[in-house]
Amino acid sequence: MDTMSHMKCIEPCDRFITAGDTHDRTTMYAVVTLQDSDEVMVAPSNWLSEDKKQCYWPPFKSTGKYLEAVKNHLEPSTGKKPWEKIAILFHSEYGTYEQAKEKQAAMTEEKEQPVKTRKQVVETSPLSPVLSQSALSGISTHGILSKNIHHTMVNKGIKRKREPCDLHTSAKFNSDIFVLKMVKQIMAEVKIRIQNINSTVQTTIEQKNNILDAIAKMNDIMDEDNKRKETIGVFGKTGEGKSSLLNAILGLDYLLPSGSFGACTSVVTQVEANQTDSNYTAEIELISKEEWENEISSTDSRDEERITAVYGADADKKTLEELKKDDKYAEIDNLLSTMKKTISHTEVSEFRNDVACYIQHNASGCGGCYWPLVKSVTIKIPGCHELLEHIVLLDIPGTGDCNKIRDDLWKTKLRECSSVWVVSDIIRAITDGDPWGIIQHCIQDLGPGGECKNINFICTRTDVMYSNEYLRSERLSGDEISVSNLKTWCILHRNNRAKEIVKKKFENLENMKSKARFIPDVFTVSSKTYLDKNPHLEPIKTEIPKLQEVLKNTNKRIKQELTRDYVNAAKGVLSFVQSIQLDTDEKMVEIKGLVRKNLQENLAKALKELNCQFDLLYKIMDQCLSKGVEKSVKLCVDSKNSMIASVAPNDKRGFHKTLQALYKNKGCYWPKNRDAPLDLNMCLAEHMHDNIDAEFNLIFLVDDNNKSGMSVQEQIDKFGIIQSGTAYSPSSMLYHMENFIKTEETKVKALLKREVVDRKKKIYSSIQTTIQNQMTAGYEQAAKLKGNNAMKKREKKITQTIELLKHSMFKDAKMEVLNQFMELRKHICKTLKSELNRSVESSLSQTTKTTLMDVSSEIEKLERLSRQLSD
Repeated sequence: MDTMSHMKCIEPCDRFITAGDTHDRTTMYAVVTLQDSDEVMVAPSNWLSEDKKQCYWPPFKSTGKYLEAVKNHLEPSTGKKPWEKIAILFHSEYGTYEQAKEKQAAMTEEKEQPVKTRKQVVETSPLSPVLSQSALSGISTHGILSKNIHHTMVNKGIKRKREPCDLHTSAKFNSDIFVLKMVKQIMAEVKIRIQNINSTVQTTIEQKNNILDAIAKMNDIMDEDNKRKETIGVFGKTGEGKSSLLNAILGLDYLLPSGSFGACTSVVTQVEANQTDSNYTAEIELISKEEWENEISSTDSRDEERITAVYGADADKKTLEELKKDDKYAEIDNLLSTMKKTISHTEVSEFRNDVACYIQHNASGCGGCYWPLVKSVTIKIPGCHELLEHIVLLDIPGTGDCNKIRDDLWKTKLRECSSVWVVSDIIRAITDGDPWGIIQHCIQDLGPGGECKNINFICTRTDVMYSNEYLRSERLSGDEISVSNLKTWCILHRNNRAKEIVKKKFENLENMKSKARFIPDVFTVSSKTYLDKNPHLEPIKTEIPKLQEVLKNTNKRIKQELTRDYVNAAKGVLSFVQSIQLDTDEKMVEIKGLVRKNLQENLAKALKELNCQFDLLYKIMDQCLSKGVEKSVKLCVDSKNSMIASVAPNDKRGFHKTLQALYKNKGCYWPKNRDAPLDLNMCLAEHMHDNIDAEFNLIFLVDDNNKSGMSVQEQIDKFGIIQSGTAYSPSSMLYHMENFIKTEETKVKALLKREVVDRKKKIYSSIQTTIQNQMTAGYEQAAKLKGNNAMKKREKKITQTIELLKHSMFKDAKMEVLNQFMELRKHICKTLKSELNRSVESSLSQTTKTTLMDVSSEIEKLERLSRQLSD
């Protein structure tokens, strides 16, 4: 019987229903967003569940029949063709279909506002992302697109204006989510079937366990606790608007108190998404009781401001023993004994108030402030998956923001950054030396010593504008400017000029070209205007939406990479399952033996070629490092003297304390009045770095979009043991065996490429580490020298140490780099050989009949779904 016969038609009401009306909700139309496809749709209210979180959807094949069902409020059927229930986000209800359609159109236009003037017109489905018919055949979509919906439903729908670059962004991302959901469903069903296999045959039991283990490892890819993340470092001293910037991006005014993101302490602060609940959470790591007591009792490093911030006024005049008699001491002692503290609230205001004393620096605060006791703070924000699911925003202390920060911790965090935002007030962005000095100091740890792909310069407080003053300074006449809003015109004019000047200054930065190949982007933001919705600037012109888009696109890219990894792993598992549907036919056994021998020969050949490439790279690095050693031996003492002279005040007053701190801290110290640390080890390594940086950047690329033709990652990409000319029938067992080996090869190569980026940081930093280790004894001896002319004695001792070690020290640094490079080479070759040998043996060593189950139909579905993944 036709489904229509089971449906009740209800005539739509043409009168608009106000909030006070009491009409039955079945006479109304709801505007909803389908959560899986992000499409805004109109649905009769009687299709909605009572809580309005779900909606029934009809299984009709034609657009006309679907629209007729909507307009006539057909009731959900549970007959021969049952309706599916899908998740929705409810917006509003209207008394007529036309009014609901108007709301739908308005919301759709609002979502696409940034691209509403673009020219290309493309037809997409109102029900789902663009999916080919082959991907839909025989596959349930959980209510977004039923397998019964005809292809005309896919090809007809709302016309949208988008540029080619934006055409597929949202649709493809949603398509990826759809693919991931379907692949997970397929693998869950396969897992159950495997678990249900009962056998006493040892070979079958082993294969069953191997497959279940592979599925478990595959699921780890998408595990919440193991999510792949990228770190964005945020430079900028207190007062530059970092906290306001982050608040605006997250859309939460006053979430981070002023000064919290970049507090004047050694605190490492990071912001990320809360993946577990809906609370605002701060995980606070505290220093140890021993560290705090050492700081209080120290005569050299005792900081009066930090002590009074914790214990109150006059505490700086007390000794450790006197402080122990204070009631406050017991409280602090108890707090530090926990080592960690967690603050969690559902309300932003409560969270902010409780966390402020741990992260906010207040120069006038006396007692009750705990920021001096904090080592690091991780702030987790709920409901921001779209922005921060795969991103960590990390505060990198700059001028005046480091007190006792450990150099190794600072450098480690810096090297983790895949992107950096340099934040500076627009008025000081061009003239102030702070941001430029810190960038130049960090460029090695971001470029060859790190994994940074790009630097963005963010000019803040662009809405602080005094129009008449600006016009006078720029020699512009307000009378000549025909605009309705002079302040807006001046803001945008200054923004454009700032972008041009900052970009030029980046290009002229010393070391920018030689140390790293960064192409910076410049943003001019108005955080307060964005949050206050000030009429002077439209939200888009505050450029906060642009930075939000940067985060969203990064999240989407990582999600797509994880989805592709998961789908490839699933293909490997299914191919392995299908490949062990073996036959005892002697001919097949013979063929498999020949294939295995061929693959093992290919593996040996590929490893030999890879080793040859490593030999060439080794020679290049050896030559560059040798030149660096030669220059270092010749110029190291002069380099040291130049560095010391460049930072010494003219009257040398108090400079002896700076030098003592420098040597006491093994050659690296960050004075409060400087925009970057004093680093003698980096100074001594300068000539070795200068001679290797250009080639090092080409040998170790961190951006997959860049190609040098000689990078280690590209050599791994070229590696392969399956000949491209081989072609087996899809029904052949050998076809599935080959597919399994290909997916295993892809997986191990991806893992190795990520390991290369981590290892290259250690290889590059080993130059400086070797120098510091060999200089340590000299540093310690120099720091202990006191009395008359102590500063001259210290300088003489350091010079003597450099002269004594220079011939061996730089040569040892060179050999450490080359040895670590060889270790990397061995690791790559050993991993490829062992993993691929294991894959070949697993798929081709069977000589007895071991039938588990047929997954050919699942493989076909997976192939169709795989083709829907975005590039």
